[in-house]
Amino acid sequence: MSVRLRRRYKQNKQPATNVHDHISPHAMNNFHQIMKRTGESDDILHRSFTFPTTNTKATLIYVDGTVDSQAVEKILSRAKFYSSKNDESYQSYFNEVGTTKLHTSIPGILPELLSGHVVIFIDGETSAYSVSLLKMSERTITEPLTETVIRGPREGFIESLRVNTSLVRRRLADEKLRFEPRTIGSRTKTKINIAYIEGIADESLLTELRQRLDRIETDSILEDGNIEELIQDATYTPFPTVYSSERPDTVTSHLLEGKTAIFVDGSPFVLIVPALFVQFFHNAEDHTQRADIASLVRLLRFGAAFIALLAPSLYIAITTFHQELIPTRLLGNLAAQSEGTPFPTFIEAVLMEITFEILREAGIRMPQPVGQAVSIVGAIVIGQAAVQAGIFSAAVVIVVSLTAIASFVFPSYSMASPFRILRFGFMGLAASFGLLGISVGFTAMLLHLSSLKSFGIPYMSDLSPFVYSDQKDALIRLPKWMMKERPKTTDHQDVERQHTRKPSPDR
Repeated sequence: MSVRLRRRYKQNKQPATNVHDHISPHAMNNFHQIMKRTGESDDILHRSFTFPTTNTKATLIYVDGTVDSQAVEKILSRAKFYSSKNDESYQSYFNEVGTTKLHTSIPGILPELLSGHVVIFIDGETSAYSVSLLKMSERTITEPLTETVIRGPREGFIESLRVNTSLVRRRLADEKLRFEPRTIGSRTKTKINIAYIEGIADESLLTELRQRLDRIETDSILEDGNIEELIQDATYTPFPTVYSSERPDTVTSHLLEGKTAIFVDGSPFVLIVPALFVQFFHNAEDHTQRADIASLVRLLRFGAAFIALLAPSLYIAITTFHQELIPTRLLGNLAAQSEGTPFPTFIEAVLMEITFEILREAGIRMPQPVGQAVSIVGAIVIGQAAVQAGIFSAAVVIVVSLTAIASFVFPSYSMASPFRILRFGFMGLAASFGLLGISVGFTAMLLHLSSLKSFGIPYMSDLSPFVYSDQKDALIRLPKWMMKERPKTTDHQDVERQHTRKPSPDR
């Protein structure tokens, strides 16, 4: 951040100290002051009313569309029953409708007003009351679109912070579950919650997370991706070091492992730290199926990852440099197919990959009914037409199609993207150096992964160094009764997870 921008940012953060900051004993004067500060905004409404028993005038202010209108009417209709001028009685009266706070300055009460509170000024009082009556239209809880399962809960997070925390609280009725509030963004005033289980979460991890969040100096946080970029360990890497999920059961399971979650108001995704490499290949359904089936499916995902990363490069390397590895009959068929094509194998594969990426992106961005037709029909038509026209060989189309299908197996979209990017690099190495280039590139990728950390935890710690207890839910998943301890990737005060014995048949 430049000196000029930092100076401007600090000026925006610093509260004003002029005389108009103080609350006037005349209620309407305070309303006019708020309207002046908000530029006479059309959505800020006010209602004047009187406490008949004391003949005291008051002004109620709120932002249209953000509060419960029935609760506002309740405040106004019950005013005639009020019979005391005592400050505590005023607060007790408003507390019967919603949580009430007392404020002594206009700058202090503005954030409450703009975030869904009703503000009440009373003549003769130099303090104001804010009553929490937030009620905004919300999307209903539906099944997550990015993490679908065949067997398991169908609930997904929505854009409401409090609804999201309640979904986790319902699954984790533990008195040690903590939701630590914070507000980030000098203009957006975005509310976030740090969630963890006291006694299980790593204290050093919590301290580091708090420090990284406190270092954020920005005027806007609009979604969870903004937070992720500002707290991640490594910037110049395609691999994600912060995990995101829109499933309450997934977040709950990570909290029980000692990790920490970050809820961002306005986002249906929850961030989880630390995030390890193997974690991005796990799915919520792994724990709703039998252990043997879940293990086979998980191994299938790892195999699909290798196909998505290396299939085109291996085809290029073998057909260009290592034809002796191909059976003679298959080699003859491949040679006959590529004889009429105008491009070398590398160019064919790159052009087909780019075509499939364009079709994939078009299918995602277009309306859902149309997008599916574009991605599926477009791939079939273009592939068949390209082979018949003699532009690409049929083998290249098959390899690239298999690669595209394998890339959809990733449970996490954020991990599929790095493999799609690195695929082009491996294709270049294969076209230049054959299998040697692939070996060097794969080694370099492993070294890079080994150098990454997520909040101080090595990115590959589930795999290396080898810890037997952590392998029970890494590449494969062992039965539940065998996972008696929490993973050792983070420090826990409460290490033991269960004492369930091995199931045995009745005798």
